[in-house]
Amino acid sequence: MAKEDLLTVEGLIDEILPDGRFGVRLDNDHRVIVYTAGKMRRFRIRSVVGDRVHVEMTPYDLSKGRLVFREKTPGAGPGGPRRGGFRRR
Repeated sequence: MAKEDLLTVEGLIDEILPDGRFGVRLDNDHRVIVYTAGKMRRFRIRSVVGDRVHVEMTPYDLSKGRLVFREKTPGAGPGGPRRGGFRRR
């Protein structure tokens, strides 16, 4: 495995922590602390307890990771109601 290679694993969010961090229970029953990736912050992708997520981890520290993808939940629409912006009359 090369130094730059990352492990991508799937898991379930089980706890929300401060500063954009989450506790995730992986499919292999390990628990890791992950932070939200920059693209997810930029596009304001919200994650809640119970969401299935993909986590990237380095082989050097298997207790931390980066949340890179939130799977779409069945039955959820494309988004909530939008806030009205400034409207000129």
